[in-house]
Amino acid sequence: MASLAYVVQVSAAVLTYAIIARVILSWFPMRPDNPVLVFLYTITEPILAPLRRVLPPLGMLDLSPLVAIIILQVLEGLLVRLLLA
Repeated sequence: MASLAYVVQVSAAVLTYAIIARVILSWFPMRPDNPVLVFLYTITEPILAPLRRVLPPLGMLDLSPLVAIIILQVLEGLLVRLLLA
């Protein structure tokens, strides 16, 4: 079970870093067909889109990445604890 817990930890870390990278890259003008952007949108949009539908808009501020990272960290902690128990 320790190896499965490791997979959960690595997956959560990769998704967290992908969300952070997406946020940072959104501050710079880039072509939408950029392969890095396409990859980041592909792996993060399934997480962020449902949150955007639930969270109320706050003007130009999108809180979905922050909420997604918090949810990922909580789920990772719970799953790892369950797998290692």
